[in-house]
Amino acid sequence: MSDQEAALAQAGRLVAELFPQALGAVLAGSAAQGCSTPTSDLDIGVLLPDSAGSGREVVRHEGRLAELFLNSVEELPEFFEWDRARRRATVVFVYAQGITLTDPYGHVARTRQLAQEVVAQGPPALTAEQWRHGRYVLTCYFDDLVDTPRTSRHEQLAIADHVLREAAGLVTAHHGAWTGIGKWLPRRLVAADPVLGTALLDGHQAVAERADPTPLTVAVKGLLDLIGGPLREGYSHRWQAYEAGGT
Repeated sequence: MSDQEAALAQAGRLVAELFPQALGAVLAGSAAQGCSTPTSDLDIGVLLPDSAGSGREVVRHEGRLAELFLNSVEELPEFFEWDRARRRATVVFVYAQGITLTDPYGHVARTRQLAQEVVAQGPPALTAEQWRHGRYVLTCYFDDLVDTPRTSRHEQLAIADHVLREAAGLVTAHHGAWTGIGKWLPRRLVAADPVLGTALLDGHQAVAERADPTPLTVAVKGLLDLIGGPLREGYSHRWQAYEAGGT
């Protein structure tokens, strides 16, 4: 039995044991793609009756971690819109690219179709204010990276991480592509722009390995020039939701 077949079998047992009320389920992630490692978890999307609500859980089943994406069928379209608005569409991709485990009533087939339509639609475009804010934030981190001495390694590394994350969000937005976090940040960054994405990643690596910020600052300058240039003086922003805990 291949690793993928073993993962499918285990995921099927998990759903049957923990969610006997499930209306359908899919296996996603590296296990579904047949490229998992011995420590990879199982990413499983589970469709539940409308009264069950939605959420995210992590369990250990038969000695293996499993991350469960739980969604009620009724609220799924609205949830997908929320997921799309984040520009990462984590759960959307679970269904768009996952392998069906069980689908007794056709809910998974319909959900997969909707998810694939959302993926094809792509993330929402940034508003003019979001572009200005993104340029300003990246400019601030760019200036900090240039000004930070190489001897201040902790600060330099922390700033470089912020630079890469902000830059990745703007590169993917420029190309109308999905962004990501964690291991999906470099994957989607390079998929959106192989040349600039690789330059940003190589620049980040140069900071980490050699304390040399030059390649990263060059790549960021190229990005800023592409999206309207650095933004410093003249920028303004008004907080509107701080009373409710916004930032």
